[in-house]
Amino acid sequence: MVAQIKKLVALPLLLLCVNANGQNLTKYVDPFIGTGGHGHTYPGATVPFGMVQLSPDNGEQGWDWCSGYNYSSNTIAGFSHMHLSGTGCGDWTDISVMPHTRLIDDSTTFFKVPFDHKNEKASPGFYSVKMDNGVSVALTATERCGLHQYTFPKGSTPVVRFQLNYMINWDNTTRSRILQIDDSTIVGYRFSKGWANVQRVFFAARTSKPISKFHLYNTETHEEIAQSDENGKVYNGELEFKDLEGQPILMKVALSSTSYEKALEALGEVRSWNFEQCRKQAESKWEAELQKIQVTTTDEHRKRVFYTALYHTCMAPVLYSDADGVYRNAKNNVLSMADKRQRYTVFSLWDTFRGLNPLFTVTQPQRNIDILNSMLAFYDENGLLPVWDLSTFETNCMSGYHAVPVLADAVLKNTPGLDAQHVYEAMLASANQTNDRGTPDYIKYGYLPSDKGSFSVTLTVEYAYDDWCIAQVAKKLGKMDDYAKFMKRGDSWQQLFDAQTGFMRAKKADGTWVAPFNPYYASTDWKTSNYEEGNAWQYTFFVPHDVRGLAKSFGSTDAFINKLDSLFIANSTIVGESAPPDVSGLIGQYAHGNEPSHHIAYMYNFVGQPWKTQEKVRQILDTMYHDQPEGYSGNEDCGQMSAWAVWSMMGMFPANPANGEYVFGSPVFNEATLNFPGGKKMVIKAKNNTKDNKYIQSVNLNGKPYNKTYISHADLVKGGILEFTMGAAANKSWGVASASWPTGRE
Repeated sequence: MVAQIKKLVALPLLLLCVNANGQNLTKYVDPFIGTGGHGHTYPGATVPFGMVQLSPDNGEQGWDWCSGYNYSSNTIAGFSHMHLSGTGCGDWTDISVMPHTRLIDDSTTFFKVPFDHKNEKASPGFYSVKMDNGVSVALTATERCGLHQYTFPKGSTPVVRFQLNYMINWDNTTRSRILQIDDSTIVGYRFSKGWANVQRVFFAARTSKPISKFHLYNTETHEEIAQSDENGKVYNGELEFKDLEGQPILMKVALSSTSYEKALEALGEVRSWNFEQCRKQAESKWEAELQKIQVTTTDEHRKRVFYTALYHTCMAPVLYSDADGVYRNAKNNVLSMADKRQRYTVFSLWDTFRGLNPLFTVTQPQRNIDILNSMLAFYDENGLLPVWDLSTFETNCMSGYHAVPVLADAVLKNTPGLDAQHVYEAMLASANQTNDRGTPDYIKYGYLPSDKGSFSVTLTVEYAYDDWCIAQVAKKLGKMDDYAKFMKRGDSWQQLFDAQTGFMRAKKADGTWVAPFNPYYASTDWKTSNYEEGNAWQYTFFVPHDVRGLAKSFGSTDAFINKLDSLFIANSTIVGESAPPDVSGLIGQYAHGNEPSHHIAYMYNFVGQPWKTQEKVRQILDTMYHDQPEGYSGNEDCGQMSAWAVWSMMGMFPANPANGEYVFGSPVFNEATLNFPGGKKMVIKAKNNTKDNKYIQSVNLNGKPYNKTYISHADLVKGGILEFTMGAAANKSWGVASASWPTGRE
């Protein structure tokens, strides 16, 4: 093995980054937004959708350190190469390294070094900090390789510690290995289990200066040993260098899901030891992403919020395969994607199906093909579509089978490179699964009884939506019997709507309502809770495919509108001893800090009162998004919280994420230009736009009056000019006629 690896050290290096001009939008991105409060983002260096997320870890445990870092902390325990952005579960932080000014003889303790935020900087593709031990750290990255630059104080003993037993929250190293290949190269792996029960990360590291001594430690015995082997133990290592007299040392660390050899190949993504050149290349990649949407405004605050949000929409999913498309999955099978396509992981689908994945059909038309086919690869390997895929392992986190609306949206938009028959087969497998996610009882009873499964209301309404999505694909493929079957399943929410209370309620298998009932009650106890991360107030409105059907259930449209109004003015108290912290960002009982509420403000458009959507959207944008570390009202959740802002600041949102319609809200920019491949542009203008002028007076599309309260995906990507005229008073005649409303259940 060692001989084979030595041969790979001499492989030609590949230049994967190219210089780009016109870098002017990255200055509006602040990676510290979302790192405070409950945003759970990380500030470190990465490139769009990259396998490497090189970022500091505070050495703390707990919910607000799910990304390894929270702005409230002032210590650093290491810089690891894999991080989750904005999730509610903590995992990864794989391949942690930490520079010290002396050897550390304790192989298990993570020594936290203090730092001051005034000595910390971050921008797209770059992070730096000077710690209180005098070591200055600068980080940048390519897709699969991180580049470190350390400057040690003169007279110190430069040490770089590889902490393969470093972990946060539920994660735990099961085995690791480190081998020295030559005087400047080591390779190794870290295998672990946690939120994902199987995780394998291989790495290769090379330094710009020779290693004077390599120290290896068995973390169980705390003893220094000569060599690690394949015995299932956990090892840490320290690279000791001679005093560098204040000169920086650089280190490349590359990752692979497959092998040492592939990690060594990935070192070639960083061609030279020119840190600034690599940093600029990373920044250029971010600039190219940000240039996809160019906005015009005099409000610098809005720009920072918008471009940081757009930045965060490119943090997940992330690359999992090597450059040639080869990867090792959770079942330990080495596989490859067809046509050297790339495999992605980190699918937070319960969150992202609502806004982020539809955004990808606009901003990532090429990359999205690989993302969608990664979901199908997961199905091929596991028999079901992913629910929450982490390191190609099914965590089964959250409810629904929400790969379905993502794939349905893509099929209905005629996405190239996607086999619709294969998609449909995978959808049916998830919809008819016989495992313990409550699906058999949902099918048997037409709803999930509370005495048959957890989160029964949530699962019922979410399965109903997913099934409606399957019906639309069935119709497109000419499978009309299936269309009728899944349209009926799409109406399952009706079984749990209680007209007497006006809420979605849990029902037992015998058809009786669960009592007592309190619409303000929420609980994290999965054994007894009927709502996942929410309560009856939020979940009563989760019928995005049949808003007018829901309104009819209230007895009249006016009654429904009154209920919708009540949501935003109800008491914001959440009742319950174990109420989930995710229910945050409250306006009444509308909870913007959690995803089930994200479509609700747009529902007024479906029933003829679009001015209320305009009013509510502006209120949410003004109160729930800020250009500070505590800038998000809840978990960022792999880009969904940011996707809502990107869509809404442009003036629209996919309220039904799978029907290809973007429902109008209230644009905040004077102009926003969507740049599509091939040179097409959609220019979204807002005349008379001010903070007070939040109401749409009229709309023109390509110079002609446009009376619909939405625009189709086909019309959006066709390009042209969409012009809103704004005013300070609500125009209660525009968008009122039913012919203007977004499409319903039909």
